Amino acid sequence: MSNVTAESTVAIEPEVTPQLAAQHQLTPAEYEKILRLLGRKPTFTELGIFSVMWSEHCSYKSSRIHLKKLPTDSPHVLQGPGENAGIIDIGDGIAIAFKIESHNHPSFIEPFQGAATGVGGILRDIFTMGARPIAVMDSIRFGKLDDPETGARNQRILEGVVSGIAHYGNCFGVPTVGGETVFESSYDGNPLVNVFALGVFRHDEIFYGKASGVGNPVIYVGAKTGRDGIHGASMASAEFTEESKQKRPNVQVGDPFLEKLLLEACLEAMKTGAIVGIQDMGAAGLTSSTCEMGSRAGTGIEIDLKYVPQREPGMTPYEMMLSESQERMLLVAEKGREEEVFKVFRKWGLDAAQIGVVTSDGLLRVKLNGKTYAEIPNRALADEAPRYDRPYTAPLKPEGTAPRAIQSRDLGDDLRKLLASADICSKRWIWEQYDYQVRTNTLAGPGLDAAIVRIKGTETSIAMALDGNGRYCALDPREGTKLIVAECCRNLSTVGALPIATTNNLNFGNPERPEIMAQLVESIEGLAEACRQFAVPVTGGNVSLYNETLGTPIFPTPVVGIVGTLPTAPPVRIHFQKPGSAIVLLGGLGKNIDLEHFGGTQYAKVILDRLWGQPPTLDMDYEKRVQETIRELVRAGAVESAHDVSKGGLAVALAECSFGPAEIGADVNLDSDLPAELLLFHEGPSRILVSAADPAAIFAAARKNGVEAVKIGVTLEARAIIRNRGQVLLDSRVSELARTWNKSLEHLLHTNTLVTVDA
Repeated sequence: MSNVTAESTVAIEPEVTPQLAAQHQLTPAEYEKILRLLGRKPTFTELGIFSVMWSEHCSYKSSRIHLKKLPTDSPHVLQGPGENAGIIDIGDGIAIAFKIESHNHPSFIEPFQGAATGVGGILRDIFTMGARPIAVMDSIRFGKLDDPETGARNQRILEGVVSGIAHYGNCFGVPTVGGETVFESSYDGNPLVNVFALGVFRHDEIFYGKASGVGNPVIYVGAKTGRDGIHGASMASAEFTEESKQKRPNVQVGDPFLEKLLLEACLEAMKTGAIVGIQDMGAAGLTSSTCEMGSRAGTGIEIDLKYVPQREPGMTPYEMMLSESQERMLLVAEKGREEEVFKVFRKWGLDAAQIGVVTSDGLLRVKLNGKTYAEIPNRALADEAPRYDRPYTAPLKPEGTAPRAIQSRDLGDDLRKLLASADICSKRWIWEQYDYQVRTNTLAGPGLDAAIVRIKGTETSIAMALDGNGRYCALDPREGTKLIVAECCRNLSTVGALPIATTNNLNFGNPERPEIMAQLVESIEGLAEACRQFAVPVTGGNVSLYNETLGTPIFPTPVVGIVGTLPTAPPVRIHFQKPGSAIVLLGGLGKNIDLEHFGGTQYAKVILDRLWGQPPTLDMDYEKRVQETIRELVRAGAVESAHDVSKGGLAVALAECSFGPAEIGADVNLDSDLPAELLLFHEGPSRILVSAADPAAIFAAARKNGVEAVKIGVTLEARAIIRNRGQVLLDSRVSELARTWNKSLEHLLHTNTLVTVDA
């Protein structure tokens, strides 16, 4: 099969042994499989290639068989999983490409560059499809800022990550329009940085990552190759240890200004008609881009590394193939039209060099100075990488029992503590660092239930939301994931958008532990069930495993990103608009509200410092009807404001609705047998707070769709009052609540302590 021999490379490459394979995180069985595939010992370069392509990060070897359970088709889907990004038809010949990716491990080791290159990587996933990126969102998780032992480190990581996201997005010129930020002890040694991007293009502008056409030239474009990022993919497929901080060379270094040039050059080159296929060099760099393009097309690729633009002298084939230097792409052009491509990249001041050719033998062949350093079947590296049906038991769950009863000393004080908590307080300090208005498409940006960007030249806008809840999923991965999908769809529906498609980032611990593998399986099956119910097929995503430090796993943390469409119009507001309007709780006060379903709430976390029981109960059919109702009302202009009830429950949602410029509060009188703590702070789904001058349309739409709609009060100036059957449960000035909510994150960052509730 091969003309490679160990003797031909022994002078410059070490001899490959089973021990060396183990150092490359290949198991003995995987090394034996390599020997069978090649019919010989691999060269050192081949060993490196196998190690990154068969890593968890690139191959999804522990999750792929379960990911097949996800729904992936609908009339909207033009491209599902398997390409760089999913593609959805939004009408009038226009499509959107979108995806989410993780950069968790690099962001722990080097927060600024780890997060920055995470943004750069997901942007390349979008424009390699031919789409122009128009929006970025981020879902980020850190350890607690007020922890006396780890708070200072968590703050450093937070500040580095936020700066990295802001730097890359702002310099590139794409708005960061929203996301979520969570602080939890389980992320102390393993932060999560999940980045979502969305782009827009016409149907006839779509490109794919296929190396088609035997004899066609393979062209390298973009930045020069250096030694940064070598083994980044395999590093992202291992647990953190005490030595992890020494892996800074595995973290790539990004240049957003160069990537902006690369974007414009690639889109212009695509318009020449000379491009056959295109792929970004992300994880595993030249290795993944070559073998994946060849595998998709059923072809081979032969490259000569002497033509690869390099910024460091003396790089070996192993280093060049595994480098993850940023801002690089691989193109396949029509033979004879190479100069058209080179001309475009010269115009933009970028390197462009033919480094190889498409072949008919299905092999990835790597040469340098007349010697062959690698010759491997492309499909063996990509589509036929190992897949494991790992054993799993019952999911790992936190130990905790429900208290017999909860008796608050001061419900108003509880509300202020919740508003001051890191998960709920204003994240203005974060999103003010982002340019969320660049390109002038943003209709609704950070801090709202969903972000909205208009599609210029059409009457359609796109709404986007990211949601996750590690506490719910720690208690029950299946039900927790279903609740995440429901909340994400509810956030879109609350702004009037119809959810149409999903991407996801599955962040879990070590899949070789059966109790962790069980979390992953249960979560995927919950995701599949919910996405079918809400008709939001999964078009792609990312799996990030081995999120553990010294054997301690993170909470199971699926992050769900869903996009929806709506007519372009001024967005509905979260905030109450004027005094005297009716406040209606669409969906009712909630069902199955008891202590057993209260242990995953923010109240249990912040006030009780406990975690127990089950997540809230979800009736997906009822949830769908609530969402249909709010979409109708928003699109008809029948509500003045709308905000879903989620973290912190009804009391927090009412407070957030009061934090507008006019500080319009609420006078609410409930009618419930529930204990006050559960009534105010339970997080049962399928509930949306709306206000309207005339609520008749709300009640009519609710009756039509078979959902509850309860008038609970009226808006009023300056105060937030909540009663139950006439008894005052809390009474606060809106300005005091707003000051606590607004100041808390910055106070935490400056002092590493929670803000005092009377701030």
